[in-house]
Amino acid sequence: MTQPIRRRAALAGLTLALALVAAACGGTDDNGGSADGAKALSGKIVIDGSSTVAPISEAIVEGFNKEQSGVNVTVGTSGTGGGFTKFCNGETDISDASRAIKDEEKQACAAKGVKYQEFRIGLDGLAVVTSSRNTFLDTLNFKQLAAIFKDGGATTWNQVDPKFPNEKIAIFAPDTESGTYDFFNEKVLGDPKDGGLKPRSDYTASSDDNTLVQGVEGQANSWGYFGFAYYQNNKEGLKDIKVAEQGTEGIQPTTETITTGDYPLSRPLFIYVKEDSLKKPEVGQFVKFYLEQTPQLIADVGYVAAPQEDYSQGLSKLQPFLAAS
Repeated sequence: MTQPIRRRAALAGLTLALALVAAACGGTDDNGGSADGAKALSGKIVIDGSSTVAPISEAIVEGFNKEQSGVNVTVGTSGTGGGFTKFCNGETDISDASRAIKDEEKQACAAKGVKYQEFRIGLDGLAVVTSSRNTFLDTLNFKQLAAIFKDGGATTWNQVDPKFPNEKIAIFAPDTESGTYDFFNEKVLGDPKDGGLKPRSDYTASSDDNTLVQGVEGQANSWGYFGFAYYQNNKEGLKDIKVAEQGTEGIQPTTETITTGDYPLSRPLFIYVKEDSLKKPEVGQFVKFYLEQTPQLIADVGYVAAPQEDYSQGLSKLQPFLAAS
C-alpha cells in the first residue's frame, strides 16, 4: 500500500519556489529582518480550520518565515466548522475554510463582536476516489453518490448499480466538522430542510485527510472523498472516479475542469481574518504575503489558483488595514 504523503512532506517540492520567493523579497538579514530593509516583525499568528486549506497555509507560512523569522505562525486542522467555532470565540486570528461561512456562524461571530474579512485564495475540486486496485469503478453520477452516502444507503456495490459486484462498500469520508463534508452533502444530497437527504453516519469518519487516504488505499472496494491535493499527492494508491451530475458522462477533476467549473464538485477556498488581527503589522503583512504568493505556489501544493481578480480584490480590501498598522 502506498503510504500517504503527510502535509509537511507534500510541501517538499516547494523548497525551490519558496527560496525564489524569499530571494525576490530580499531574503533576511542576520537579525531576522528583511534584507531589503523592510521592518523586522515579531508576534504570533494562530490559524485553524479546514484540513483542505491547511497545506496552502503551511506553504505560505514556510515562505513568510524565510522573510520574517520573528513571527511564530501555527496552523491547526479542526475542520472548517471547528475552525469557525474557535474563530468566533476569539481563539484564532485566521480561519481556513473550504466553504463560505454559514449564517449561524456569522451570528456567532457577531454575538462575540468578532468582525472579519473574507479572502478567496484558490479553487479545489473535491476528488471522489477508490483504491487503485479497484477494477470496476469509473464514473458515478449524483444519484449513485447519494445512494452511497445517504442515511440508510447502500452497503454493497450492486445496490448502487446492478452491474457492480456484490461486495461490501468500505466508506471513508470527512467528519461532520469538515467543510468538505458540508459541501458534498449540499451538492449531492441537498439541504434536508428543503427536502434533501440526510447523510449516513455509519462510515469511517476523520478530520485528517491523510487518515482517509490510508483507508481508501487499503481496501479494493473502498469509496471516499476529499480535497484535490490529497488525491494529487497520493495517485499511486488512489483511483479517481469521474463524476456526472446525471447520466453517465462523467468529468475527471483536473486543473482545467476545476478552473472552468466544468467539474461538478468544484469549489472556492477561503481564509477569514479578524479585523482586530489585521490591524497588527505581523498579521497584515502575512495576509498580504498570502495573497501575493498563493497564485505562484498553489499548484505545487495540489490546488488551482483563483482568478487573479480575486487576489487583487483581496489586496484592495487589505490596504486600509496595512495603512493603519
